[in-house]
Amino acid sequence: MIPSLFFVELLGQIDDLAELKVVLYLFWRLGKRKTFPRFLTRRELEADPVVRKGLAGLGVSALSQALDRLVDRGVLLHRRMELKGKQEECYFLNTAGGRKAVRDLESGRLDLGQVVLPEAPPDRVARPSIFALYEQNIGLLTPLLADELRAAERLYPWEWIEDAFREAVSYNRRSWRYVQRILERWAAEGKDDGAAGRRARRTRRP
Repeated sequence: MIPSLFFVELLGQIDDLAELKVVLYLFWRLGKRKTFPRFLTRRELEADPVVRKGLAGLGVSALSQALDRLVDRGVLLHRRMELKGKQEECYFLNTAGGRKAVRDLESGRLDLGQVVLPEAPPDRVARPSIFALYEQNIGLLTPLLADELRAAERLYPWEWIEDAFREAVSYNRRSWRYVQRILERWAAEGKDDGAAGRRARRTRRP
């Protein structure tokens, strides 16, 4: 069954044919699964004849790009796992059941021989995405907030976004609305160098 949220929020946002086909397929395929946890691996999707036929002619990277977009939108949860001795890219729907599955796998409460692998340490500390920053400090991302986070990333300097999350956590006010109010206050009143205020004025200029 396709969630009503898809029609209310996502249908108007998705403008890529491959992304639309992939998300509809995932709703259908995962909806048919009776076992818990419900997820699909990239390897399964790449080998599925329905997916291959549906994306034929859309480019060799159509599936990969569609999955990345759906993760960015918060429709899918992506985790790297080890299944039967093989490393797999796994995708869960960002629903109550999907979020519970990810929490149970990461905490060890769900033991099906599946191990969530840590990210390989980079040569240098990489800047997290704003979506990762949200999930690390507030909670799992919902599709409703994805566009707001993208807009904030365009509007404010990255250092300000990190500082705003840090300040919200220090006051135990773990909500995006609180972080957003901090950023808006800094943009209006200034913080250190006024960079965000200047960027906001340039963004709003007709």
